[in-house]
Amino acid sequence: MKQKADIGLIGLAVMGENLVLNMESKGYTVAVFNRTVSKVHNFIGGRGKGKNFIGADSLEELVSAIKRPRKVMMLVKAGKPVDDFIERLIPLLEPGDIIIDGGNSHFPDTVRRTAYVESKGLLYVGTGVSGGEEGALLGPSMMPGGSPEAWPHVKEIFQAVSAKVDDGSPCCDWVGENGAGHFVKMVHNGIEYGDMQIINEAYHLMKELLGMDAFEQHEVFKRWNKGVLDSYLIEITADILAYKDEDGSPLVEKILDTAGQKGTGKWTAVTALDLGIPLTLIGESVFSRCLSAQKDLRVKASKAIKVAKKPFEGDKQQFIDDLEKALYAAKIISYAQGYDLMMEAAKEYNWNLNYGGIALMWRGGCIIRSRFLGDIKNAFDKNPSLENLLLDPFFKEAVLSAQESWRRVCATALMHGVPVPALTSALTYFDGFRNERLPANLLQAQRDYFGAHMYERVDAPRGEYFHTDWTGRGGSTASTMYDV
Repeated sequence: MKQKADIGLIGLAVMGENLVLNMESKGYTVAVFNRTVSKVHNFIGGRGKGKNFIGADSLEELVSAIKRPRKVMMLVKAGKPVDDFIERLIPLLEPGDIIIDGGNSHFPDTVRRTAYVESKGLLYVGTGVSGGEEGALLGPSMMPGGSPEAWPHVKEIFQAVSAKVDDGSPCCDWVGENGAGHFVKMVHNGIEYGDMQIINEAYHLMKELLGMDAFEQHEVFKRWNKGVLDSYLIEITADILAYKDEDGSPLVEKILDTAGQKGTGKWTAVTALDLGIPLTLIGESVFSRCLSAQKDLRVKASKAIKVAKKPFEGDKQQFIDDLEKALYAAKIISYAQGYDLMMEAAKEYNWNLNYGGIALMWRGGCIIRSRFLGDIKNAFDKNPSLENLLLDPFFKEAVLSAQESWRRVCATALMHGVPVPALTSALTYFDGFRNERLPANLLQAQRDYFGAHMYERVDAPRGEYFHTDWTGRGGSTASTMYDV
């Protein structure tokens, strides 16, 4: 064992424990610390026994065990615990040492922490880590940002432990300054919310509309995973639907229908509102989880509001084929909206994001990994200035060829009273995006009528504003213009 560790890690919960095992398997010596010190001893005597780990009973021991420049990674709960550990580490470190936050921190906190840690002469990295327990152990997707000077010191370790795509490229590269890494991880999680919701809506339609049981659906998802929908989430959905409880029935049907969330999807939706980006599918996915949490109220409503169930009379196999295309089209919309948000954030925060590189980072290790991401990378390789994925020829044709199926699925669901908020919001976005003229002219007239908020005219230059005295009782004074 080396006398000094290559990197130190704070936090031996599921992600931390598996990530340090990954690091050690790649030839690195890792110093480990946990606030509950017994976890350190249990790990060193258990999964870490006989391996290149240095256990530390205190932060002082941890820091002294790491070679310069010291790299100390935290995998602790987001929020105050991160700030607390930063405050405890700063007095123990020297100029040029690096503090790394590998948790799901909100990107504005990472922006703030980067500036603060740099003011103390240290370097800071906020990195998204995706892939769950298995990814941490076998190769996650990593999205680092923060102090650019830190990247050369952590690059080798990060890329060694990260997942690799077919050509050997690591699913990890430098994202950008301060909070860029955690921002991209946040958008990843938002897209994850969207992917999961549209899959759940497909499951619900097959169950409620077509009367298919979980085992029948398993076969459908298994087949879908061999086509354009090939992805980790489709794969695990097929596995889940095939899993039997002790009595031989599908376990999934015994799980209470109330979904939890850690907040990253909500952060994505709120950030989109702040930046004025129509992130409709992900927003609906967050609200769907909120509605699922109102279980008791929904039970009451189901008894109080009775609607006759209309039987499905169409072609079952045709509907399943349409559903596959609807899922694919909605998935494209979700990524188009997510990339739109990243592009706007890059302008707002002066980040130079590599959009094709981000797709590459997501192709392996992470929860949203899929064949589809290679097509996104190709789109940005062909046109680095691409303004929206729907303007790329490949994705434009993909959505256009799927739209009739997509419309049939949404219309059928609505006519039969099966909720599909994400599939329909994605379709509505597509129709709005491709329309040269929307009814916002009437909206602006309404705003000017009641609040003198002014409007632009189609027969005048952009940026020139007008106000009308609609009632004849107003004056010529106009209010302030408000933009999203």
